Amino acid sequence: MSERVLLQGGHVITMDDDLGDVAKGDILIENGKIAAVGSDLEAGDAEVIDVSGDIVIPGFIDSHRHTWETAIRGSAPNATLDDYFVEILDSFAPLYRPEDVYASNLAGSLECINAGITTLLDWSHINNTPEHPDAGIQGLQESGIRSVYAYGSANTSLADYWFESTIAMPNDDVTRIRDTYFSSDDGLLTMALATRGPGFCKPEVVEQEWKLARDLGIPITVHVAMGRLAGRFGMVQQLSDMGLLGSDTTYVHSCYLSEEEWKMVRDSGGTVSVAAQVELQMGHGQPPTSPCVSHGLRPSFSIDVVTTVPGDMFTQMHAAFGAERVLVNATSWQADENIPEDTVTARDILKMATINGAHVVGLEDTTGSLTPGKQADIVVIDGNAINTAPVIDPVASVVLGADVSNVDTVIIGGKFHKRDGKLTADVSGAVDLVAQSKDHLVSQIENPKSDWLKV
Repeated sequence: MSERVLLQGGHVITMDDDLGDVAKGDILIENGKIAAVGSDLEAGDAEVIDVSGDIVIPGFIDSHRHTWETAIRGSAPNATLDDYFVEILDSFAPLYRPEDVYASNLAGSLECINAGITTLLDWSHINNTPEHPDAGIQGLQESGIRSVYAYGSANTSLADYWFESTIAMPNDDVTRIRDTYFSSDDGLLTMALATRGPGFCKPEVVEQEWKLARDLGIPITVHVAMGRLAGRFGMVQQLSDMGLLGSDTTYVHSCYLSEEEWKMVRDSGGTVSVAAQVELQMGHGQPPTSPCVSHGLRPSFSIDVVTTVPGDMFTQMHAAFGAERVLVNATSWQADENIPEDTVTARDILKMATINGAHVVGLEDTTGSLTPGKQADIVVIDGNAINTAPVIDPVASVVLGADVSNVDTVIIGGKFHKRDGKLTADVSGAVDLVAQSKDHLVSQIENPKSDWLKV
């Protein structure tokens, strides 16, 4: 690829409040970064790519995905959250070998790229041996995705690791991974700690893991207030009582936070990741986009688990938008009032899928908007397809009309990873690897819930 590329003539949605949208806009890429955004930019010796009629956006950002579950995609379609703990964490997870994590992370990351997700936070609670995190990181690296590797607990025993556990993550191995792969923050991969938090482990374990993350200078991501179990733990309140709240922490789901806990998250500078489709489908609770916004927070979106929901951001945008609007509409109808002017809009939803995601994963200075100086993480959506044409409102076309089939081009750090609708990677090789892992894992399951697993 040329060191200089000009995307020319598209509907450019920058997600930068100062730049706004540019009709028939151009984006100049130089040495992996966005050099300029505007109209009728001078191409010079740049490779010119005509994107007339197409929609150009920042890459989507998935702020929480258990990518290791790619090999068991669709294995728990009807699961509730309680079912998931048994059917996935207590059944499949202990069977995972390092090579299964590698195959899942490679194929899962390519799935992200194919769908226009250029940044992924990999919530990797599958570290059954010291070889498992190395394998997961290798899969991320080989895919070429921008990612935050969130080192999590082992899953060798549900009772040991998820019910008031007394087992903390190994300090030495977390430190080894940080020193081996993340000595610099300049690359495509950065690191976080994926902790279980109060209720899932003893207070002394919580304190040890929070201290570990802060000693290493890496952010923290934790599931809170989801479903009938964790929703009753008062996890944020417990963290506050322990003096552990901070701006370095992302709270995943947050469906049942109390009013006091929302204020604690806001006042401590915490961030929130919403997985709308999972939350609606598996019983976590109402996706909390509205409470986030009303408390001055900037919610992001995440996919969570492909065992049960699709792995693309379009699904999350549809689910979140619909879930929010149905509540507002119902409330307005009951009050016999018009819908409030501050109701979430399609553009708000796109912000949650892009620039808010960058904010939540700690990469807002790097990605999330088409701002000159940032990394060139760019997605071109085909605006001339049967389900997107004609384009009247480009934001509406992306949020409500488009799907994965419309992701024509994906650029990460200035490098093409999808072009003319096709991934540049060895997709068949990745699919073969993940299929082999599926065969191994399914063959080991005793008393499978799904009839398909019995075949």
